[in-house]
Amino acid sequence: MGIQFGVSESTANSTFNYWLPLLRELLPSSLLEQVKKNDSDYEIIKEILTEYQLTVDSYEQVRERPGDDKEQEKYYSGNKTNHTFKTQVIIMPDGRDFVDVVAGVPGPTHDITLFRENRDSFDPEQKFKGDLGYKGEDLIETPIKKPKNKNLTPEQKDENKLFSAKRVFVEHRIRSIKIFRVAQERFRLNPKKYEQVILTICGLVRLRIKALILPSEIYTISSV
Repeated sequence: MGIQFGVSESTANSTFNYWLPLLRELLPSSLLEQVKKNDSDYEIIKEILTEYQLTVDSYEQVRERPGDDKEQEKYYSGNKTNHTFKTQVIIMPDGRDFVDVVAGVPGPTHDITLFRENRDSFDPEQKFKGDLGYKGEDLIETPIKKPKNKNLTPEQKDENKLFSAKRVFVEHRIRSIKIFRVAQERFRLNPKKYEQVILTICGLVRLRIKALILPSEIYTISSV
């Protein structure tokens, strides 16, 4: 950053650490975070969201190798064959907003486990759709899994294609996070700052796509 903006390394570092908490405070990372300080608004939003089938997905980002052996084991992901953080995003069906974001979880955490640990943020009747990583969760609709030693029928394949087309928006939202290099490459900052960095980026994305909801708009969101 110092080289890019023609300033010293210490100035770049100071500027980054000055603005990060300010942006984090000013730009809520998700719709639920934006209304959680007001109980009545929060309950209204939760009820309105039940009219939609939200889309859930998660992704991993490589982090610096922890120095402690227990930490290495905790964050080592066999899927990525590296030490990773995992982030879960839940979005509106058409991708117009982040509904909820959970960042900084150890990479090996199973998708369905991460979802269940944060399920209480939503109404008990809330419905979701996700990929096969969420197979087994009653509230999440998933694609048809290929039977062992068998192939899917043409009809089942067409069903899965239609399903994928409906949940592609979550991939677009994750991509909008990864536009930021700090969320795309190996995370080299203090690992304790990972959650703050990712949630700040989500806030910036919401600002960019004009998804920030003003108090007066809460009551009309269902008609948007």
